[in-house]
Amino acid sequence: MPDISVHEAFERIQLAQIVDVREDHEVAQGRIPGSVHIPLGQLGGRLGELDRNRPVVAVCRSGNRSGVATRMLASAGYVCDNMAGGMLAWQSAGLPTV
Repeated sequence: MPDISVHEAFERIQLAQIVDVREDHEVAQGRIPGSVHIPLGQLGGRLGELDRNRPVVAVCRSGNRSGVATRMLASAGYVCDNMAGGMLAWQSAGLPTV
């Protein structure tokens, strides 16, 4: 469950499921195009919404909650990575948001 950079996450947008585990008010400020929003507190009950055959990149504001999500997903059998620095790093790098 390694951390990957925002640039590595950007390169994986077409391949991976980007799972944003932030709260609604945080996502309202911008999210990665094509990402799936499942707040961390709901993740365990909503795993069925994710494709087990596609890798997952977990995203949050700074990388802490997505680290927790990555461990949860890995223990449930998903191949996943944590995006280091979260949306703060993504936006700082000038990568696209919707």
